[in-house]
Amino acid sequence: MKVNLDFLGIATSLACAIHCAFLPLFLTSLPIFGINIIDNIYFENMMVGIAFIVGILALKHGKQKHHHSFMPIVVFSIGILLLFAKVIWHEFQYWFLFPAVSLIVTAHLLNFGFCRIHNHAHEDDCDH
Repeated sequence: MKVNLDFLGIATSLACAIHCAFLPLFLTSLPIFGINIIDNIYFENMMVGIAFIVGILALKHGKQKHHHSFMPIVVFSIGILLLFAKVIWHEFQYWFLFPAVSLIVTAHLLNFGFCRIHNHAHEDDCDH
């Protein structure tokens, strides 16, 4: 079974955006039941960590095996840094959220597009 890591990265980023933007609106009653994932620093760090791991795996594969461009990794890194800023400066989370997710999704779309355009274009220093 082959997994499209770019699609998985986009889905993870969108899941993070949905969690951050919509979950507080729909699940404000969870503390009544003793469940608190809203503004839970551990849960937010876990979501950022998952997005980081999936993104790095997808972008590393695309760079090494297909297009050899650092551009998706740079765009992704800026997005991840904005996600970390969102966690650190929680009172400004909505100012950081949209640009962060937009950059992460853009990085995966760039990676996907570069992989399709180059179709295993190899440089002289490729070892595959």
